[in-house]
Amino acid sequence: TGFFLRRYSALYYHKCPPLGLESLKVKDNQLRASSFKRKGLGPHRGRLNIQSGIEDGDIYDGAWCAQYRDKKQWLEVDARQLTRFTGVILQGRNSIWSWDVVHTYKVQFSNDSLVWKPCMNGTEEAVFEGNQDAETPVLALFNTSAVARYIRINPQTWYQNGTDGDICLRAEVLGCTLPDPNNIYAWQTQPAESRDKLDFRHHNYKEMKKLMKSVNEACPDITRIYSIGKSYTGLKLYVMEISDNPGKHELGEPEFRYVAGMHGNEVLGRELLLNLMQYICQEYKRGDQRIVHLVKETRIHLLPSMNPDGYEMAFKKGSELSGWALGRYSYEGIDMNHNFADLNSVMWTAIELETDRSKLINHYFPIPEQYTSEEAFVASETRAVINWMQDIPFVLSANLHGGELVVTYPYDMTRDWAPREHTPTSDESFFRWLSTAYASTNQVMSNPDRRPCHNKDFLRYNNIINGADWHNVPGSMNDFSYLHTNCFEVTVELSCDKFPHASELPMEWENNRESLLIYMEQVHRGIKGVVRDKDTEAGIADAIIKVDDIDHHIRSVADGDYWRLLNPGEYRVTASAEGYYPSSRTCQVMYDHYPTICDFRLTKMPKQRLKEILAKGGKIPKDLQLRLRQLRLRKLRVTTKAMNQRRAAAAAKRAKRV
Repeated sequence: TGFFLRRYSALYYHKCPPLGLESLKVKDNQLRASSFKRKGLGPHRGRLNIQSGIEDGDIYDGAWCAQYRDKKQWLEVDARQLTRFTGVILQGRNSIWSWDVVHTYKVQFSNDSLVWKPCMNGTEEAVFEGNQDAETPVLALFNTSAVARYIRINPQTWYQNGTDGDICLRAEVLGCTLPDPNNIYAWQTQPAESRDKLDFRHHNYKEMKKLMKSVNEACPDITRIYSIGKSYTGLKLYVMEISDNPGKHELGEPEFRYVAGMHGNEVLGRELLLNLMQYICQEYKRGDQRIVHLVKETRIHLLPSMNPDGYEMAFKKGSELSGWALGRYSYEGIDMNHNFADLNSVMWTAIELETDRSKLINHYFPIPEQYTSEEAFVASETRAVINWMQDIPFVLSANLHGGELVVTYPYDMTRDWAPREHTPTSDESFFRWLSTAYASTNQVMSNPDRRPCHNKDFLRYNNIINGADWHNVPGSMNDFSYLHTNCFEVTVELSCDKFPHASELPMEWENNRESLLIYMEQVHRGIKGVVRDKDTEAGIADAIIKVDDIDHHIRSVADGDYWRLLNPGEYRVTASAEGYYPSSRTCQVMYDHYPTICDFRLTKMPKQRLKEILAKGGKIPKDLQLRLRQLRLRKLRVTTKAMNQRRAAAAAKRAKRV
């Protein structure tokens, strides 16, 4: 009788971490197989959670599949050094066309890949339980760990698909590398630690709250914790604010946000933001001038968990056992990445119906009424984030995801609902600048020798892509931010592995630290200023800032200050507001890491001034009396001229009849 799988808690098997088939730490040349059906189903595809392409038979298929259907087939992993193997995690094949799973399997070990010893259960060769479906990861722990360099997974039974089903699997191997006192494997040693002393582990909801509180206590002068609302189950959506004056919008200081955990099982962003708040606190206290400048010149908001309900579900399963989808959605089953109001369709419908382009709006699109009703299928978390966007005048943002390595920028939705089509905004060049700022400084994305995560090679696009050119996403947060607020936003896909093992978090921080900082610094790129009333010097809210040749305006906020993100260059900028004459000026944006100041002082139209003075019961000043008299005379001249023209035309008509 065989030894079948026993399910253990995540805490137990984490004693030895995964080798890194899923995270790509294990390279393609470390994987071999007895046979394979074709290149797209080779051993390099036998990785946990790897995703297939849409077309059946392409070079990026969803598993390793043996060419033959017998018990002699195997998938082999070369750990490249002596390793204490403790277990295996197995999945079936990811495919929309085929159903292939391995039901039972054996395991063998070797030090030279020639002589193999079976994994034993007492005096018998152990047989482990595999999968009953294609997606659920199944963990098998060995009765006794085995020290070796090589490990083989040897399928014994599999799903009989009509006649004979294919032998297909995706796997992860658990193992602890042994000390290397003779430095035999120095050529392959990779640093696994970070020089920063941060709390590198996965934090559930309570632990996240505790860590945020500890940062606030360590840096009370520059931090503030607040909540923007609650999840469906009542978990608060906590934000860490970092600024030299927490809780207050300062005139001319831009507001920046990072949002992580929209998909609860894409957890790296959550941990990176917790790392980031610790890092900024530590470096600010240490006097790091880059961090001090960033804190003093920027109001930073970090939302580490937009979907805490989903995260808790994934966290309970553990990093390798949560699979590709568990925890992605809200508790109600809503994908928040598609849950924001579709303003793209509103915009494109208006463009199609309106023949006079001057009447079209290109910013601050209102949310459709049907979306705001209580019956609308909108997550409480989504509503909380929308209210947050409307309360704070954010300038720049990024939302952090996982499962790929790429930065995507708006639009995320295609115009004609095509599956994928390049759909640029009017700020295409600046969005490409933003995306490149993150991707080019990310240590993994910028590595020219890295392999694709799943089924698309983003290296060909320099690791940035227009969202709609990747796949169509109606109702995305990026598009909503751009069309409903002043905020520019991109999506950062941080890693091939949605839920990296805790042992990989220090290196993931090293990979992303510079990217996170340099992207925040881009909030100071372009122009900024204050739109004021020329007479009173009071700031004018809701003034429209128009840049010639870019068909997307922004607006000033409550105190009249504004920020317009732009690439280096010379721009003709116009500020206008209701009741005021518009004003234009030329603004030069340099390559420096600070914005060009472009202030505007608008002159009130005489009628508007008169209206305000009379409303207050004040006296009309002489300059306004003179201006109103001039306007009346001008209007009288125009009216008289028009009247005389009509009279002359009527006289000519009568003369013609005579």
